[in-house]
Amino acid sequence: MLETKNIDFYYGSFHALKNIAMKIEDHTVTAFIGPSGCGKSTFLRLFNRMNDLIPSMRLTGECLIDGEDIYHKSVDVAKLRKRVGMVFQKPNPFPKTIFENVAYGLRVDGVNDGRFIARRVEESLQSAALWEEVKDKLKKSAFELSGGQQQRLCIARALAIAPSIILMDEPASALDPISTSKIEDLIHILKKDYTIVIVTHNMQQAARVSDKTGFFMLGELIEYDDTKKIFMNPEKEETQNYITGRFG
Repeated sequence: MLETKNIDFYYGSFHALKNIAMKIEDHTVTAFIGPSGCGKSTFLRLFNRMNDLIPSMRLTGECLIDGEDIYHKSVDVAKLRKRVGMVFQKPNPFPKTIFENVAYGLRVDGVNDGRFIARRVEESLQSAALWEEVKDKLKKSAFELSGGQQQRLCIARALAIAPSIILMDEPASALDPISTSKIEDLIHILKKDYTIVIVTHNMQQAARVSDKTGFFMLGELIEYDDTKKIFMNPEKEETQNYITGRFG
């Protein structure tokens, strides 16, 4: 389970997240929606400590995974990022072969068993619904794949190191409708084995893929509930206004 308690986050003097409390259950898809600059991507990146790379960041409150505060000084950030995979807005394959893209994390982790790596690469590509499309060209450059295939390759790369949580920051925003549909189908399949948190500007996508939805505005979590309730019968007027297109 992922949980935050009284999270406040600052970029220098800018108060980017304000008193956020949330629980995310295992094997669910949770979507974050809201206007640009509302804090949803900043909040997403708390769970793998990507915000640590920002020199002026400051965090108060607790961010827990399975009851452990991942910002405690005893936490090994490299190990944390193995547990929490990340897929970014634009496909970002490495300048390597398709095979080596997926094998990369294993090699960095010190795995040298060639058979194990080959099996893990195949399993990960199958889990990312890409194996049948690339099994005969594993030695070709990842850059020869289409945009949608590259994004699924990046998902396979994240899966190869066996995370329990996958963060997705607008994973389909740079893709065509057919590729977007494949990513959404994949999300439905993956939630059987992973906890998935997705940031999206596409409200229809949030409605299609998620079990729960959080609506953010100006650094605050305005409403968080079952996706059906958020879209059909929200409690807060701000949520209703955003869902119906009155602002945002």
